[in-house]
This record gives sequence, C-alpha cells and structure tokens, in this order.
Amino acid sequence: AKCQCKVVPRERTNCGYPGISAAECKKIGCCFNASVPSVPWCYNPKQKKVKKVCPNDPYNRINCGYPGIKPRDCTRKGCCFRAHPAGVPWCFYHRTVEE
Repeated sequence: AKCQCKVVPRERTNCGYPGISAAECKKIGCCFNASVPSVPWCYNPKQKKVKKVCPNDPYNRINCGYPGIKPRDCTRKGCCFRAHPAGVPWCFYHRTVEE
C-alpha cells in the first residue's frame, strides 16, 4: 500500500543492498524513493495499523462463549457481547481490520 511507504527520510530503515534497483526493491516487498540523498532509498514499509472491532453482522459472529454466559465473563475472555438477536452467539470474537 502506498500509505505504508510514507516514512520520513530520517526514520527509514534500509531494506536491500547498495545500488538496488527500484524494481528489485519493490519485488522484495520494500519501498523505493530516491528523492532524498544520503538516506536509504530502498526501505522497509510502515507496519499496517490494525484494530479490533466487534462485527456488525450478527450472522457472521463466531462463538466465543457458551449458552448463558454472563456479559462480564464474556468481556473478561476478551470477546464482544451483544444480547440480540435470538439464534446467534451473544458472546463472539472480535474481527481485526486494517485502519
């Protein structure tokens, strides 16, 4: 992703070898930007930012508890709790999404 390559020059970490071409750099999953002298031109991308969310679609819930689990016990396990609708898990796992 392009946004992952927006790394300020002084924070770039080298990825590749001296004289690597842009094509070779990108082929190994790195970013290439030769606009600033005396910093790595082939560098590591920023880590993807992810966050945990409780899925909105009740029919995509993956059960994280057991019948009759209390909200407090569910959240203590690190899961989501929503006591509706009927017929789907009320205690369910988070989804990880990219920001």
